[in-house]
Amino acid sequence: MTNWIPDLTGSGPLYQRLADSIEADIDRGVIGAGAKLPPQRDLAYDIGATVGTVGRAYQLLRERGLVSGEVGRGTYVLSQNIGVTKPEAPDTSVEGTRYVDAPKGKLRFDSTAAPDIGQGAVVADVLSRTAQDHPHEISSYTRDFPDRWYEAGARWLSRNAFRPTIDTIVPTLGTHAAVMAAIAALTTPGDYVAFEHLTYSQISRSAGLIGRRTALVASDDEGLDPADFERVCAQKHPKMIFLIPTAQNPTLLTLSSARREAIARIARDYNVILIEDDLYGHLTDDPTPLLAEFAPERTIIAGGLSKSVAAGLRGGWLSCPPAYRHRIRVAHKMMTGGMPFLLAEVNARLVLSGQASEIRKRSIAEISARMSIVRESLAGFSFRSHDKVPFVWLTLPDPWLSGTFKNACLEHGVLIDDEDEFKAGRSERVFHGVRFGVSQPSGREGVAGGVAVIRRLLDEGRAGYDSFS
Repeated sequence: MTNWIPDLTGSGPLYQRLADSIEADIDRGVIGAGAKLPPQRDLAYDIGATVGTVGRAYQLLRERGLVSGEVGRGTYVLSQNIGVTKPEAPDTSVEGTRYVDAPKGKLRFDSTAAPDIGQGAVVADVLSRTAQDHPHEISSYTRDFPDRWYEAGARWLSRNAFRPTIDTIVPTLGTHAAVMAAIAALTTPGDYVAFEHLTYSQISRSAGLIGRRTALVASDDEGLDPADFERVCAQKHPKMIFLIPTAQNPTLLTLSSARREAIARIARDYNVILIEDDLYGHLTDDPTPLLAEFAPERTIIAGGLSKSVAAGLRGGWLSCPPAYRHRIRVAHKMMTGGMPFLLAEVNARLVLSGQASEIRKRSIAEISARMSIVRESLAGFSFRSHDKVPFVWLTLPDPWLSGTFKNACLEHGVLIDDEDEFKAGRSERVFHGVRFGVSQPSGREGVAGGVAVIRRLLDEGRAGYDSFS
């Protein structure tokens, strides 16, 4: 990278031109895989910009999947067979939930979609019957939602003592779309939305695209810290906070009743809306009351079918205070184009017939069997797991760094996620952790093989990995 200066000609914000220039040089091979980008301060001096501008450009490159960076180590270009260019021979035998198909010969451990337990046959049957029963509705736009779509949402979101009524339900194109519709409807550009440092970061990135700002709230070994939440509320006045209280992604922490009650109290004191993502909660038998039980007047709860039935169905619902319902439904239509009749009807039929619950039971059984393989193979290392949740949060032993370990796994044929993938904003915190899922390999043999790679790398340490070999 010596004597390299980016081409910043063109129009648009400087940080965007810088990111585009670096991306173009990566595509042309001027900057090769594994190359270290200049330190932000050095590049800022070279191009006459602020460090913040360079940092923003590097963040944009991370979001595009082109680089990986860690505090104290630097920013490195990722191998382009997992970047924005499509591989020559993609492996389509396993469908992932990321931006591109898995490169041929790679195990996809970077997805947590429901495992394939034969649900395709059930879905095919319901699809066929739906097409036969409703040919006119399928050929046109969806204008009116039948009551059964709301009833399905009320049934699927019910857990523990929480039982939403149909007048609180909005059918959506998955949980992500549900959350984003709520953010778009109930906040305005410039408003803060609060997130934990580590979370499902695609919500914060999506919120940023529509002009919302991110406020980070600290967590500890018990989950989100109520005291820091109150500090953020007092200093930045967020309109909303996004939370995954049960089996948090990626850390797998579950908030206690006491913490949920404290969070609800603080939210009430500062007039903050709570968004509760219960997507993984439905895989567990956790009896802790939902946030919606502590603060029903300000909690929006979202869930769907992706982790337990089938991600490709894009089935989701949210339950919200009735006063919010119309605004959120309109926002969802504006942001997604509206609910397609075919998907909404199939999802409702699966839920109301009990078939979705049956598929969920079979998915949980398969996940449990795969997690047994993980626990046996990684015995002696520090990690969090749950028998019924399809991912693991692995704490890396010294001297491994998160991005380096991710790259080492990739070179050995296994795709996992480093901690940067889950950072909701620019955080100085370093967690030295990675997340890997076990639901996407086509069989348990694939799980065993992938976990064996992870175990071997942990055993060998950095001495067994050369990024330029």
